[in-house]
Amino acid sequence: MTVQEIANRLVELCRVGDYETCYKELYSQDCVSIEGEGAPVREVRGMEAIYQKGKEWSEMIQEFHSSSVGDPIIGGTHFALTMSMDCTLKDGTRMNEVEVCVYQVKDGKIVLEQFFF
Repeated sequence: MTVQEIANRLVELCRVGDYETCYKELYSQDCVSIEGEGAPVREVRGMEAIYQKGKEWSEMIQEFHSSSVGDPIIGGTHFALTMSMDCTLKDGTRMNEVEVCVYQVKDGKIVLEQFFF
């Protein structure tokens, strides 16, 4: 798959909340995930660690009010998009966040994801 095809597929899957398929189809087993400043865990490596990070995040959410995923912008082996979410955490905190997500592709798979919020 090309960078554009991977970006389009990621957006398609994220817009319907199918993150598991994103990881299975599009990510390298050795992918690195880097979170923005203030995140409890800044960097994880490998698919197992990324799955665990996603599971822990999901378990913190009480209710999603809305979310959106922007169209990708391609730059060589990288692409970027915006994601936003409005949710209530289980501790009652309402969180409304917009982040820029940057991805690097190598050999037809995402090898790096980095989030800025």
